[in-house]
Amino acid sequence: MGERRQRRIGELLREELSALIGELKDPRVAGVTVTAVEPAPDLTIAKVYVTTWPADPARREEVLAGLEHAKGYLKHELAGRVILRRIPDLVFKWDDTFDRADRIERLISRLHGEKEQPSDES
Repeated sequence: MGERRQRRIGELLREELSALIGELKDPRVAGVTVTAVEPAPDLTIAKVYVTTWPADPARREEVLAGLEHAKGYLKHELAGRVILRRIPDLVFKWDDTFDRADRIERLISRLHGEKEQPSDES
C-alpha cells in the first residue's frame, strides 16, 4: 500500500475511533482523545495512540484496560462505518507527547524564572 493511502486510512480510522470511543459508556475511557492511528502497510494491525485531556498519566493503565475491553466492539463498529477489505486489529498505545511537551514547558518556565531573579552576590 502506498504511504499516502496508508496516511489517509489512518486519519479515517482516527476520526471514526474518536467518535466511537466518545460514545462508549465505560467511565474508564471518559475524556480519551485519539491522537493518531498508524495502520500497518498490509492493514493487519493499526497502532492507536491515545491520551486524556487534561493529560493524566496516572490514568494510563485504566484507560488502556477500558480500550482493550472494548476492542472487539470497536472493530465490529468500524467494519460498519468504513469500507475496507480488512479491518485491522487495534493495538492501543499511550501517547505521551503531551506529557513530554508539558514537562519541557515547565522546565523552560523555571529556567526563565531563574534568569529573571536578581543576583544577591553584589
